[in-house]
Amino acid sequence: MTTTAASATAASVAPVRVTEGGLSADLRAVKVVLHRELIRFSQDRTRLAAAFVQPVLFLFVLGQGLSTLTKGSTGGIDLKTFMFPGVLATSTLFTAMFSAVSIVWDREFGFLREMLVAPVRRGSIIVGKAIGGATVATLQAIVVLLLAGLVHVPYNPLMMIELLGELFLLSLMLTALGLVIAARIQQMQAVMGILQMLLLPLSFLSGALYPTRNLPRWMSAIVHANPLTYGVHAVRSTVFSHLDADPAALRALNPPLTWGGHEVTTLTSLALVVVVSLVLLAIAIAQFSRTE
Repeated sequence: MTTTAASATAASVAPVRVTEGGLSADLRAVKVVLHRELIRFSQDRTRLAAAFVQPVLFLFVLGQGLSTLTKGSTGGIDLKTFMFPGVLATSTLFTAMFSAVSIVWDREFGFLREMLVAPVRRGSIIVGKAIGGATVATLQAIVVLLLAGLVHVPYNPLMMIELLGELFLLSLMLTALGLVIAARIQQMQAVMGILQMLLLPLSFLSGALYPTRNLPRWMSAIVHANPLTYGVHAVRSTVFSHLDADPAALRALNPPLTWGGHEVTTLTSLALVVVVSLVLLAIAIAQFSRTE
């Protein structure tokens, strides 16, 4: 090859600049992963429809059926009104967890390896995945939130804003839990089996579909140990604070959570959700940092 030809070849090669890393690169990685999650969500209409079916079944089929048995024992409050906050909170459960474990698909198809070799800290990829999953789950919950008027829950703007914040924190915790589960699993079939064993117990033992008072001692202990319970309780307390109903009936249907006789406030419940989220994220980051 002549000197002229070599020079022409060199000139035709586009220069490649590798980022030096640092905080700005990590923040950009978080943004890219978040953007990817939003794109996947917007293109997956089937998942959006499927996640909408379950809350509708719980509210308008199960709720309507059980209301014939509980009529007169709810203090004049429609059973579907009572169930709405729990259904709203748990509607984020499946979306958040599946958003997190989709990283197993990324591992199977090689995309995860491409992300892990990027010149950014692996923790930024996990944080982006967690925020993306929480955002997607919150957007999914908005669809359920639009059903509020059909179950006698007012469309109060302040309540809606509070609920969106609470649902985002709850979704962040659930996505972080999903990332911990997905960290060491290599196949999607295995993670689906684990989710089937985990999702329903988390949902049914959170007080989403029944009051947490007068439960058997063993069941009460599990409910109080379930972190999802505190997210459900915060959402229900916010909704009930805007209902025009008998205060005694509202308190009976939404009894306070207690630790050793001390009432757990809504703020404390949300703080616990945040702490659990950070702990789970730290575990997920540590696990993915050891991933080859």
